[in-house]
Amino acid sequence: MSQKYVQKVLLSKEEIAEKIALLGEQISRDYAGKDIFLICVLKGAVIFLADLMRQLKVPVQVDFMAVSSYGAATESSGVVRIMKDLDGSIEGKHCLIVEDIIDSGLTLKYLKENLQSRQPASLKIVTLLDKPERRRVEITPDYCGFQIPDEFVVGYGLDFAEQYRSLADICVLAE
Repeated sequence: MSQKYVQKVLLSKEEIAEKIALLGEQISRDYAGKDIFLICVLKGAVIFLADLMRQLKVPVQVDFMAVSSYGAATESSGVVRIMKDLDGSIEGKHCLIVEDIIDSGLTLKYLKENLQSRQPASLKIVTLLDKPERRRVEITPDYCGFQIPDEFVVGYGLDFAEQYRSLADICVLAE
């Protein structure tokens, strides 16, 4: 993997770690006395999930979903496919969708509606990154790390054509 296609660092690993610690405190306060069922959206959110769950001071369970709306493109197709579903029921559980980035919102809106139909006790969203300029549907995260400009970012789990996920910082990809 070549780093020559990285234009600049948008968020350093230190900024990311600091923000995740704050999110962990806030979520732990809001869910005090409850167990949280974390639903990680693969593949991009896995690094965020690992760092976030280590900051939580409440009991957690974790499951994974894989959804696709991008393929190898830099823009969502709007067609959402569930590639891997949850292993069990979320009925009656306090669920928190863990997302890496909200862009158009199409994938997350579909996912939230799908999961809401499964009767969780509650369903909220935490995202590390939010690009509100790109929103095509009405959806707002309950917890948000950073609002970022409309630039294509990679690193910290985010990819372009399965590359750059392992970068420690979140970087803007060159055109």
